[in-house]
Amino acid sequence: MSAPDSFLSAFFAIPSGSSTGQSNGRRYIVSRSEQVSGKSHKLVAHELGGTDYISLNLYLTRDSGALLRPCEMSSEKVIDFVLAFKPDE
Repeated sequence: MSAPDSFLSAFFAIPSGSSTGQSNGRRYIVSRSEQVSGKSHKLVAHELGGTDYISLNLYLTRDSGALLRPCEMSSEKVIDFVLAFKPDE
């Protein structure tokens, strides 16, 4: 699935490394990392005090654009999480 522009803006607003924040009324610890000179990105989030889990890979390609690859969950779930995520200040 190609990642929508709104998703990309929200994704890159999440701090690189580990951070905490909220999405859809739940608190998470999030890790966002970059590989292959910025062509590949990974995000993993664990709900604090709960069982929710988010995991995705994002590939930035010259020919196909931004390709979103959720890990064993729907694209809608990861898009919703990223669009709603607000890092702690």
